[in-house]
Amino acid sequence: MTTIPRSNADLTDQHIGPYHLLCLLEQGELSEIYLAEHTEQHRRMAIKLLNERLIGDDLAKFFAQARMLSNLRHPHIVSLLDFGMHGDRGYLVMDYAPNGTLRQRHPKGSILPPTTVFTYIKQAASGLTYIHDNHFIHCDIKPHNMLLGANDELLINDFGIAIASHSFHSGQRNFEGTVIYAAPEQLQGEPHASSDQYALGIVAYEWLCGEKPFSGNFQEIVHQHLSVPPPPLRTKNPALSPFIEQVVMKTLAKKISARFTNVQAFADALAWAVEQDTPEQQPRRQFLSPLPFKSI
Repeated sequence: MTTIPRSNADLTDQHIGPYHLLCLLEQGELSEIYLAEHTEQHRRMAIKLLNERLIGDDLAKFFAQARMLSNLRHPHIVSLLDFGMHGDRGYLVMDYAPNGTLRQRHPKGSILPPTTVFTYIKQAASGLTYIHDNHFIHCDIKPHNMLLGANDELLINDFGIAIASHSFHSGQRNFEGTVIYAAPEQLQGEPHASSDQYALGIVAYEWLCGEKPFSGNFQEIVHQHLSVPPPPLRTKNPALSPFIEQVVMKTLAKKISARFTNVQAFADALAWAVEQDTPEQQPRRQFLSPLPFKSI
């Protein structure tokens, strides 16, 4: 697989199959994303055009993976509607989310109320549970890959590096994903469904205190994920309750066995923790045990 050199060529107003490209939404090292309209259905969609030449085994893998992903349908994931080739470049046709990404809605450094964070985590966990139940791992959960639909519903996007969990063997893979959100096992080439929980935990941590738990260059961040405990959340935002801190910090355990059983259990525990943080519940805190779940 070879990467096509980036150029300033804009394909706006051209056609890819039955899709009329209306404008360039985003251009990155690995792909270009266009707003497009189906010439017969008159429906707006997003087209991701990959900057890689797909031949031989890579081409076969692209079609096999795309076929599997196209079967996924859930209220909190972006649906893959179509796929194909434009010359020797693959393309993916997806639902268009008109309200941008959660990174755009909440820029770096933003601190969100715990109730808002829970609303997002609940929706993301629902989508991820569906993905995991269908034997996929997303591998790149981050605010940039969470879109907002027409009703501001959260939509998990960018399955470009999602993998079929049942396809793994004992051999390691090279790391794929975004290092700041990557779980230790993912960095070691052995992603697990719990890796998505870890990434979502880092997203929650960032939203609750305005900072990511780790920083530095690539190698420094890798070392911290593998060996350095993340700073307790309340050292970054003392206003948070210890219940919320405990829930989020559990998702960031180095070992899979120390995290929640699954991402839905994380969302359920966070719901409980946020409920304890409401004014009517605060007088009862002293009578409560720290968390309503067993350590795993």
